[in-house]
Amino acid sequence: MIETFLATLQPMLSLFVFIALGFLLFKVKIIPENGSKVLAKILTYAICPALSFTSMAKNFTVDNLLQHFTNLILGSITVGVALIITLALIGFFVKDKKAYERGIYKYALTIGNMGYVGDPVVLALFGLEGLAFYKIATLPFSILIYTWGINVLVPHGEQKQSFIKSFLNVPTIGMFIGMFAGLTGFGNLIFDTPGLKFLADSLTGLGNCMGPIAMLLAGVTVARFDVKKMLTNKKVYYASILRLIFIPSVIIAVMFGIICLANALFGINIDNSFLFLVFFAIATPLGMNTIVFPEAYGGDPSTGAGMTIVSHTMCVITIPLMYALLTLLFGPAPIF
Repeated sequence: MIETFLATLQPMLSLFVFIALGFLLFKVKIIPENGSKVLAKILTYAICPALSFTSMAKNFTVDNLLQHFTNLILGSITVGVALIITLALIGFFVKDKKAYERGIYKYALTIGNMGYVGDPVVLALFGLEGLAFYKIATLPFSILIYTWGINVLVPHGEQKQSFIKSFLNVPTIGMFIGMFAGLTGFGNLIFDTPGLKFLADSLTGLGNCMGPIAMLLAGVTVARFDVKKMLTNKKVYYASILRLIFIPSVIIAVMFGIICLANALFGINIDNSFLFLVFFAIATPLGMNTIVFPEAYGGDPSTGAGMTIVSHTMCVITIPLMYALLTLLFGPAPIF
């Protein structure tokens, strides 16, 4: 539990440093009034596409899909369970189905910050091989983020007329190109060829900017709005508790039941390692997209900013405690 706490604490402290810096730079007017929109557009049109492309090009390979096929299937089922839970709960937060804020809460309840928070914790606990397993298991969530997720965060007036076209945003296109590159081997060509190192380094460097730039944007957004109003919104706390405690508990219970049924009914022996991996995707705090995409497309990012701050603060305690409970129920953590 101590290792998990320390592994979680470091990225959390890093996040808050960038949030504080963004807040300060805006307050002293180094970042201008339109600075948040500029940062959001940089994230949307450069950093997010590079990150989604890099992730898919490296991990969406035939070998990985075959080797981790079971985890991929279980990850897809987990996405379905998360969406069902969200649809059951969303009416308690926003009853108006046409309200833009409803999309913010849909995203918040379904998707956590499995990348910037989940990746370093999984790497610290399970090593590089464990991280590879984690990436495949959470691949369905990555696809959900860059399709349905972005779609619900774009204000209705900014969406394309066609349902299909509404998904053709720049990060999604980057993801699909990355998937093609991974399956065809072009991804390995880009990242393993010495003559293309400049391109690989550029894409990786852009992707690595996601955390710091997104957190700077969070700080600027917080500085632009009434912090007291954001932090006194009770729904923000309710959503954070559901995101960090209730929803992960339900999903883990359901997935454990499915694993037991697969074993009992079909003789498919699946160990509990998937539960440990997916935990760090579903028990993480709210990600930055509820700030980035509303800001980029003219929506209101204040609700997402409030949930981001509250959930990232709470997760420093909830993740270690929930993980300790996971090891108590399902035995020691797997060794990859």
